[in-house]
Amino acid sequence: MKAEIIAIGSELLLGQITNTNAKFIATELAEIGIDVYYQTVVGDNSQRLNEVLEIAQKRADVLIFTGGLGPTKDDMTKESIAKCIGTRLVSNGEALTYIEDYFKRTGRVMTENNKKQALVFEDATILPNRHGMAPGMAIEKKAIRYILLPGPPHEMEPMFRDEAIPYLLGVTGKKEVIVSRVLKFYGIGEAELEFRIQHILDKQSNPTVAPLATREAVTLRLTAKALSKAEGLKLIEPVEKEIRAIVGDFIFGIDDDTLASKAVDLLLANQFSITAAESLTAGLFMAELAGEPGISDSLKGGVVVYNEETKIKHLDISANLLSEYGVVSEECAAALAVNAKRKFDTDIGVGLTGAAGPESHGGQAAGTVWIGIAIGESTPHTYKLLLSGTRNSNRQRAVNFALYYLIKQLHT
Repeated sequence: MKAEIIAIGSELLLGQITNTNAKFIATELAEIGIDVYYQTVVGDNSQRLNEVLEIAQKRADVLIFTGGLGPTKDDMTKESIAKCIGTRLVSNGEALTYIEDYFKRTGRVMTENNKKQALVFEDATILPNRHGMAPGMAIEKKAIRYILLPGPPHEMEPMFRDEAIPYLLGVTGKKEVIVSRVLKFYGIGEAELEFRIQHILDKQSNPTVAPLATREAVTLRLTAKALSKAEGLKLIEPVEKEIRAIVGDFIFGIDDDTLASKAVDLLLANQFSITAAESLTAGLFMAELAGEPGISDSLKGGVVVYNEETKIKHLDISANLLSEYGVVSEECAAALAVNAKRKFDTDIGVGLTGAAGPESHGGQAAGTVWIGIAIGESTPHTYKLLLSGTRNSNRQRAVNFALYYLIKQLHT
């Protein structure tokens, strides 16, 4: 079975948003053995969508559409495809009730055009939308499957995974289950990771091993096909064990873990309280922690001390220390961590200081960062980074490294 992914939306062509949907769908399809040979993006134009359809129908068995299911005039995906394949649009009672209840619940006025979102193909398989209003749908015409999905990723992704994938597995008659384990790495680049496990990648079959670099981390997705989830995990286990033996020091989590969520899990599990004194990151580290549920049991508070005066006045950093070593230094990062921990009476203190760029700061080149982590009464650990990104990417990477080093410390 061959699939083509067709994303609809002029905003994609204008570069106003990135087509992350195609990446997600292609990855999910690969895991169930459906090939994607083409991906197409077309604007909100019926004529051009019809032209795309005519071409796609000649080269794929499954056409997957994202976008254009909303209530406005430019949302014309359903109407165009219905006309092309010769089917009617009918109102789905369950979807319409859901939409009406949503407007009642939120106290908003429901305009007539919102009913358009409840229109579906006659005789289609309905894909419920549990995270939005417009349902998805799937229909077969002349040996081609048409699957329509909403455009917003927070609606599309769960719908595709929970509704479209089971539908496609039923169509293909596959009885296997697809089991995945994602290993998440930090402090190692994608190229180095791949180099270190090249022999594993060369011999992979079932499970498969796929490296991927994301904005936050480098990942390895281990995917097995089996007759049950337990059997799939059993296939993955020895491969994961071999990978951990080689590069396990860089693994901070698995599956849905993020640097922040993993750090918070460890803080709560150990019943540790934490604070931070932030210079170059100006509160970003604490904001990352605060985004995780339950952190109020651990994060007591913290300070942003962006210049020398506030470091001295509000955190009792020695003026002599700053004069001798500078604000961008190992000594300053350690003092920030220790003094913040003392000031807020916490188990852990984290200090971040550095030159975000683009200019040098404190006599240090742009991208120079020092992180201090003080736990209990032990000597604080300090870490130096030499980053080479933009000002804000350097700040975010400093936060990511601080979370990563915190996780490593909590694991020891």
